[in-house]
Amino acid sequence: MDSKLVELIGRNFLTAELLRAGLEVATPVRDRGIDLIAYADLDAGHGKFTARPIQLKAATKRAFSMDRKYEKFPNLLLAFVWDIHDLPNSQCYLLTYRQSLEIGAEMGYTATPTWKKTGKYTTTRPSEKLRGCLGRYRVTQGDWRVRVLGD
Repeated sequence: MDSKLVELIGRNFLTAELLRAGLEVATPVRDRGIDLIAYADLDAGHGKFTARPIQLKAATKRAFSMDRKYEKFPNLLLAFVWDIHDLPNSQCYLLTYRQSLEIGAEMGYTATPTWKKTGKYTTTRPSEKLRGCLGRYRVTQGDWRVRVLGD
């Protein structure tokens, strides 16, 4: 499956999950580091307009990455969607840039020459330890609204 198709399936999966949670979704016209904006408007039971930018990282299997370029987006959520080739068994992890750095530090990724030189780190073979670290950020159908809006 080519990378554009992976991204498209991942975006549609994420959009469907957000809509099912009663959130609205907007797609930026240009790709400048934000793939989707999830929001609740005034009449969605939230009482106020709230929006969160989301950067999508979709994978046919499993992948975790960090990139210093996302540091500049306040309130950015990183959505890692795994196993999109098997949608009923897909998994999604939703965390902030800061939380991804905390995991990176715990895993030793931020001490690698790659991270120090480029500000990027990727693994396509998440270890059991990494999957354990990410576990607290896994989102299931009933969690989306509270994880995105914080309410």
